[in-house]
Amino acid sequence: MKACVQRVHAAHVTVAGAVVGRIDRGLMVLLGVAQQDTEADAEFLARKLVDLRIFEDDHGKMNRALAEAGGQMLVVSQFTLLGDCRKGRRPSFVGAAEPALAERLYVHFVRAVQERGIRVATGQFRAHMDVTLVNDGPVTLILDSRAAAD
Repeated sequence: MKACVQRVHAAHVTVAGAVVGRIDRGLMVLLGVAQQDTEADAEFLARKLVDLRIFEDDHGKMNRALAEAGGQMLVVSQFTLLGDCRKGRRPSFVGAAEPALAERLYVHFVRAVQERGIRVATGQFRAHMDVTLVNDGPVTLILDSRAAAD
């Protein structure tokens, strides 16, 4: 499972012109699910993102986690994170999970974050979405549950 994470001042996602998810300060998470991913991957990333100390403390150091900063999370499904661009000019998405598995693990990830006391907004699974955000920093990180060190 891969996540592209941006620290934001605000973010929202629209589908067909209607806002379906909106947050103020927090994390914008683009979440990609791979074929081999499991609930353990979703739980690992949820725990890692909630506890990741990327918000500034009173001394300007990245030393606060999402809850300590009073942050929220916007999660948008993003199968293109699994795109393999090593060969040719067109990405291959064979590593991405089938929609049923991807949606189940996406929902599991959202619930795991909510269980940790974070307010979560979402996009709409399998919809064409427009994502708007104000990146704070900018701070952008890529996390991969399969490359976990701990």
